[in-house]
Amino acid sequence: MQRANSGGKGGNASRRDLTRGSVPRNLWNMAWPQMADSALTVVDQIADLFWAGRMGYRTIAGLGVAQTYILIYSTARIGLDAGMRAMISRAIGANDREYANHVLLQALTMTFIWTLVVGGLGIIFTDKLLSVVGVSGAVIESATTYMQLQFVAYSMQNFIRLTGGALNAAGDSINPLKAVTVSRGVHILSSPFFIFGWLWFPDMGIAGAAAANIVAQFLGMIMNLVVLYKGNSGLKLSFKSYRIDVILIWRLFRVGLPAAMTSMQRSISQLILLVCVSKFGDAPVAAFALSRRVENIVNNTSRGLGRASAAVAGQNLGVGYVNRAKSSLSWALVYSAILSAIAMTLYLLFTEEIATVFNGDPNFLGHMTTWLIILAIATFPMSSVQVLTHGISNTGATVAPMNITLTTMWLIEIPMAFGLAFLTPLDSGGVPWGIACGNVVRCLAFFWYFYRGSWLKPGVI
Repeated sequence: MQRANSGGKGGNASRRDLTRGSVPRNLWNMAWPQMADSALTVVDQIADLFWAGRMGYRTIAGLGVAQTYILIYSTARIGLDAGMRAMISRAIGANDREYANHVLLQALTMTFIWTLVVGGLGIIFTDKLLSVVGVSGAVIESATTYMQLQFVAYSMQNFIRLTGGALNAAGDSINPLKAVTVSRGVHILSSPFFIFGWLWFPDMGIAGAAAANIVAQFLGMIMNLVVLYKGNSGLKLSFKSYRIDVILIWRLFRVGLPAAMTSMQRSISQLILLVCVSKFGDAPVAAFALSRRVENIVNNTSRGLGRASAAVAGQNLGVGYVNRAKSSLSWALVYSAILSAIAMTLYLLFTEEIATVFNGDPNFLGHMTTWLIILAIATFPMSSVQVLTHGISNTGATVAPMNITLTTMWLIEIPMAFGLAFLTPLDSGGVPWGIACGNVVRCLAFFWYFYRGSWLKPGVI
């Protein structure tokens, strides 16, 4: 079988042949850009919450609710990318670039339809979605325009994620990172200009952060499309033979739907828990919103690590190297454990300092420090779950991760969170304990499935 060029003379240094060489080295070279990409996503969200904190903790609560809905919108579509990633990585491993391009074109078609329909409905029904949660009118008022503009921004981010995922699956982890770094940097730096009306910019309040994000996401989307069009990363975007392939779209949907349900129901569960927390007032809602974003610095980084391990595993499964595929996820778990230990130490040592950066209200601080301490304890099982969920799903085995997540989320985590909150003196503090317990059980189930090895099926799909 003809092997893909691994870079060097006549090749492209940004793309690697992941079927050769050291597995941990290949994994790290693929992982660190994706980990940075994922971490920047959370930093971006936290930056919005930082500016919101200058306007009071109720604005933090409003943005937390809005971001939860936006995450449902974006994570469901990202789940559908799992099928695309699995097919492209295996096709590249088997050196079938024409098929890889065909898969990408069908994925672009699906994403365009998703963005038009779901994104449009989100903009139209923003007020109703916010009111469902049960937060105060002041919280809803602070978030409405922000949420509508973020639906526009995240519609563009859908294409950044899609094209970046295709490049990652082909072995290029650098160019997607460049696009994300530019988009995040532009958003973070330009947000205060739109929020406070600096220079000639309009004074938009916290909605200005979302307006800045529209500009930023557009730039990132264009960068990834240019890389794909040039074809310097092992995958060239070409519309010459474009046609709507209903059979392939159905296969993408069938493979990706369980991953989409896994991702989306996590966000939906956060919305359900948010409804629970809202019964205790706006300060716990603000603490919930911010602590989950701080926690996601580790979780999102672990997702990037999982997707990188899937790129390595997928290319190796494409040529039948099953042991190398399994080894990639094993090393990802090692890297994740190191990351978790560092994060847990920092969260426990600087709990109050982290909370005070955003808002100094004593009512908010009391809830925020409690949430951070509890969630810090569960850092390792949370990060391991993210690595195994995305590592396994993005090789094409999407059903088992969905079943594990659905079962542990709705039979353990959410019932425990509600029970501890309403039936014990813990009040809103029972919610993070329920989240922590659910993640421990989920982690054990994923380790069992990983070591069984039934997800290791070689060949192109």
